Amino acid sequence: MNRKKFYISGLVGGVASFFGGYLIYGILFADVLAKNVGSATGVSRTPEQMVWWSLILGSVFMSLTLSYIFNKWSKVNKLFDGASDGAFISFLIAAGYDFTIYGNSNLYTLNGTLIDIAAATLMGTITGAVVGWMNGRLEK
Repeated sequence: MNRKKFYISGLVGGVASFFGGYLIYGILFADVLAKNVGSATGVSRTPEQMVWWSLILGSVFMSLTLSYIFNKWSKVNKLFDGASDGAFISFLIAAGYDFTIYGNSNLYTLNGTLIDIAAATLMGTITGAVVGWMNGRLEK
């Protein structure tokens, strides 16, 4: 595996993931997710309470996960291949995580869980597209 390509595409994808997350979770799905919280209270942070370094690290680690898979096993180096593989991988990760959380907590309703899976899949599509595109650029 080309480590340089792994790190660069992972970091560039992390930027896309961070801003995509803001667009998806902070704007597009914010209201619908807020209406589908479970009975747990005080869980969500207000924008003023966000821990930005943690959000940035989460975005980078998710992107590095896709970059690792794309570079180590699947050799994804095109935007559309990255988008489709990123969507599928993110869907599986989000569904596994969200259904587990739904099964043992009151963070979201079932509707909220399904919406979060859709949002995470969309975020993975964007991130995967950028990682795949960047991999292709770094091969030239």
